[in-house]
Amino acid sequence: MRVIITEHAKKRLKDLRQEGITIADITVAASNIPGRIPTATRFRGFIARSGRIFDIVAKDIPGGRLVITIIGK
Repeated sequence: MRVIITEHAKKRLKDLRQEGITIADITVAASNIPGRIPTATRFRGFIARSGRIFDIVAKDIPGGRLVITIIGK
């Protein structure tokens, strides 16, 4: 499945709270969510390679899986 990351989510990766989370971490996390996501939903408890725990908000669109934002812990 194609993962599309919004500019907003990419911008948030520069914040201190999301430090250590990479685009690759987000892509793997979004790809590992099973099923279809018809509305924007928060998924919790992903772990980046750096060890940082994060949540993502995603939804499925015709072009793939859209990652709307990232929330670091």
